[in-house]
Amino acid sequence: MNRRAIWAIYRYEMSRALRTVFQSLISPIISTSLYFVVFGTAIGSRIEEVEGIEYGAFIVPGLIMLTVLTQSISNASFGIYMPRFMGTIYEILSSPITYVEILIGYVGAAATKSFFIGLVIYLTANLFVELPVAHPFWMIAFLALTCVTFSLFGFIIGIWAKNFEQLQLVPLLVVTPLVFLGGSFYSISMLPPLWQNITLFNPVVYLVSGFRWSFFGMADVPVGLSIGAILLFGTACVAMVWWIFRTGYRVRS
Repeated sequence: MNRRAIWAIYRYEMSRALRTVFQSLISPIISTSLYFVVFGTAIGSRIEEVEGIEYGAFIVPGLIMLTVLTQSISNASFGIYMPRFMGTIYEILSSPITYVEILIGYVGAAATKSFFIGLVIYLTANLFVELPVAHPFWMIAFLALTCVTFSLFGFIIGIWAKNFEQLQLVPLLVVTPLVFLGGSFYSISMLPPLWQNITLFNPVVYLVSGFRWSFFGMADVPVGLSIGAILLFGTACVAMVWWIFRTGYRVRS
């Protein structure tokens, strides 16, 4: 394992985040504050509690997931797309570094940035509401698994995208709607039975439900299913990345 090469890629990607501190750090804090003003105050005044949990606290896991999913995809996709766009990807491919090491460097940096942003949002949320964590270990575990898994997904998008518009296509038109419809700001038990069954086909439901369980000890779906869903999606992403490097799809050409 070429640790020096991994560290070089990782350090470069992390330094890029420091050059865009406002976009990487300040923006999520402002967005979280606005969500609390809109959802916590306006809607929270009408929905005081959801299953015994203060509504302002109830939406925090969903807010974190919303930002972490989009940031993980954005960081990883942009990180690998720019070397392709600039042509420096060929220097990386011709260097004595394996595909696994390239993947660890880019995905590791993207996941680290997303994980840190998730913690920042959690700390920001504590300024607005009292936010207990019933299962701290599982909260960290769910957050870390989500960051890594969706950074892998973002890496795939960065390889697939032909232009900057396509980089934003999946996060804006697919991921964000799925998060909003995945129980981020409500419990799916509040929906009619038919829509509850339909919602279960949304994979984000399992992420949000498991993450919320780590905070409050309650979940819309069994926790085991949530963990299984993350691991299954992560495995699928790893298999897709393996195929990309094996065939050279949009990497060697």
